[in-house]
Amino acid sequence: MKAKNKKWLIWLIGGIIAIGAIWYFFIKKEEVKIQLETVHPSMGEISNSITATGTVQPVDTVAVGTQVSGIIKNLYVDFNSQVKKGQLLATVDPDLLQFQTEQIKANLQNAKSNLAYNEININRQSQLYKVGAISKADYDNATNQYNAAKAQVGAVNAQLSTANKNLSLTYIYSPIDGTVLNRNVSEGQTVASSFSTPTLFSIAKDLTKMQVRASVDEADIGNVKVGQKATFTVDAFPDEVFKGQVSEVRLHPTVSSNVVNYTTIINADNSGLKLKPGMTANITIYTNVLENVMKIPVAATSFMPDSLVAEKYKINSPFLKGRKKGGKTKQTGQNNTHKNGTGVWVIAKDSTISHKKIKTGMDNDTEIQVISGLTTSDNIITGYKTLSKKSGSGAAKSPFLPQRGGGNRNSGGGGGGPR
Repeated sequence: MKAKNKKWLIWLIGGIIAIGAIWYFFIKKEEVKIQLETVHPSMGEISNSITATGTVQPVDTVAVGTQVSGIIKNLYVDFNSQVKKGQLLATVDPDLLQFQTEQIKANLQNAKSNLAYNEININRQSQLYKVGAISKADYDNATNQYNAAKAQVGAVNAQLSTANKNLSLTYIYSPIDGTVLNRNVSEGQTVASSFSTPTLFSIAKDLTKMQVRASVDEADIGNVKVGQKATFTVDAFPDEVFKGQVSEVRLHPTVSSNVVNYTTIINADNSGLKLKPGMTANITIYTNVLENVMKIPVAATSFMPDSLVAEKYKINSPFLKGRKKGGKTKQTGQNNTHKNGTGVWVIAKDSTISHKKIKTGMDNDTEIQVISGLTTSDNIITGYKTLSKKSGSGAAKSPFLPQRGGGNRNSGGGGGGPR
């Protein structure tokens, strides 16, 4: 009998445990706790900006060419060479031009000899004409030959000056101090300058000062002005932000795939020589900047306490009055927007939530300027996340997602309408 009673006692205890487990895991409602996400207003800079892409280029680049044709005889610089103004860069074979110069010199000697003969002849003819030994026609003919010989000497002298100038142009000198970015020729290569001047070298004047040529969309160009601040990054240094300033907005548009862009020049310091010509830059131009202003996250202006918040916290606001069945809160206001400004929700030290009306200014979709209505000691609610005992995890609730009314939830947050 004792054994039978003991068996029934074991079954009874097991049944109670099973019923308790079923109730705990399947019937009992999970208690949900919430944690408000708050932030204090801060003082700082708030700005509006536009983005664009562009390329890094030297401020001043000179293309060095040749005005004479010939074979490149010598090269004295290469890529990345540092050069000074007046430094010899290359020579074109001068032999052909030297031969032409010698020929013109010979022609000049011949012209001078002819001039000397005609000078003697005109003197003799002048004396004969004075005594009546020759006619006026003979004297005029001698005078014409003398003048022609004198003009011929002047013409050959001009040819010689041109030949000497062309001969000097076989020596290519640097016009500026700078760095050789590109060399387009090699020794032994023939260059011809018949129709256009061939480029031998590209020299950047000063690589410590660079400019970014940004392509700004026509929808944004109206806000871009000379003197505005800009920042940009390059792929070579993705974690480093380079600073610059808008120096020029060019009026000539470029059209690509039916998109109109305007070239905007941004000057940047390159003292560290990290920026290289041709790098692609991702640019941010700050079109409006306010410094030392009070600002809060935009999410704070969209937060609205829902029924779950009302169950856990005391709400002191004419916006929310009474309680409906099922835990739903009756709202007397539609959202946080008012005729004279925007509203935010503030939590006090005694965990009381109250509504404050504020006047706002500029916003950049992330932060918004507060003109009046708040102090830096106010604790502003931006949303909340739920804390589950079973899961031990919380889920942040976005104030921009639609809200469910009443009951317990696995996640929650501030609802609200548009600002």
